[in-house]
Amino acid sequence: MLGASFVVAALLAYHVTAVPSPTDTAKRSTCTVDSVSSANDVSDCSTVVITGFTVDSGDTIDMKFADGATVTMTGDITFASTTASGPLITFAEGSGVSFNGGDRTFDGNGADYWDGEGTNGGKTKPHPFMKIKASGAFNQFTVLNTPAQAISVGNSDSLTISKVTVDNSAGDTDSLGHNTDGFDVSASNLKIANCVVKNQDDCIAINSGSNIVFEDNTCSGGHGMSIGSISSGKTVSGVTFAGNTVTDSMYGIRIKVKKDATSGSVSDVTYSENTISGISKYGVLITQSYPDDDGTPGTDTTISDINFIDKATTVSVDSSAYRLTVDCGDCTGTWDFSELTVTGGKAGTVSADDATIEGGSY
Repeated sequence: MLGASFVVAALLAYHVTAVPSPTDTAKRSTCTVDSVSSANDVSDCSTVVITGFTVDSGDTIDMKFADGATVTMTGDITFASTTASGPLITFAEGSGVSFNGGDRTFDGNGADYWDGEGTNGGKTKPHPFMKIKASGAFNQFTVLNTPAQAISVGNSDSLTISKVTVDNSAGDTDSLGHNTDGFDVSASNLKIANCVVKNQDDCIAINSGSNIVFEDNTCSGGHGMSIGSISSGKTVSGVTFAGNTVTDSMYGIRIKVKKDATSGSVSDVTYSENTISGISKYGVLITQSYPDDDGTPGTDTTISDINFIDKATTVSVDSSAYRLTVDCGDCTGTWDFSELTVTGGKAGTVSADDATIEGGSY
């Protein structure tokens, strides 16, 4: 029979070994990122400082931040021409992250890829360039010369992106830049504000999600502000476009649903106080015929509650462009266009199915 002293000693030994040491749970205070390997090892850092470095061919960055981490950039990150597929940099984890880019740059070296074909052919182009899955606030940096799509957003908790510039304007030369979307969004509880996008495709494309605000941004050279293209089963709801400026673009405002899409929906979209000019194709286009602009629409995805309200949205189109075209196979509800004015160009066709459009000048 075991003695009492032996049992007590055994219990004490168990408790000593079962309690983790302080080093098992404590976060590192400040971590410096100056290489791909150090960038991929920050998940236990309270403070992260990113200095300048180059990412070699074949390498990618996958940063997993600790919850509540503070991240500051003090140098630029440049990506060499690479054989890696996108994303080339991912902010993969972390809630409540405070990311201050310090006006530094992520350089995608796009000119080494641009051939006018984008992701449709030609040289293989890693895309998207950047993926943001973390939440919190990401502010004040530039994404420069991306091979194709720039920033993909797929946050799981609330996220604000502000004072970010996507600059692919160099791709305008000889029309070499293509499919250079600014923000591709499949997320909810997102605000994008005070950003600048210069590119050759959608300034923003919202493919799924809810509770999304796009506010006080500037878009030029591309395809304007888009919802979609909407694929089968994808839903978008509760979106506000407010105070944005779109210039010198192919489209101003677009909602585009794939003609063969089923069981999806777009609902509760509000436009207020947007200023749009220099549009070469369509000022406002709402279509269920994508990839056609105005064709034979599908009938298995619903668009409802599209409104231009509160403050005036003004759209000016070029002489050969259409002011407003609505191409519906399944649209419903009463749409308030009272604060929409479109001038210039030619009248488009409005075929709104079961939706009723009230007010507006177009």
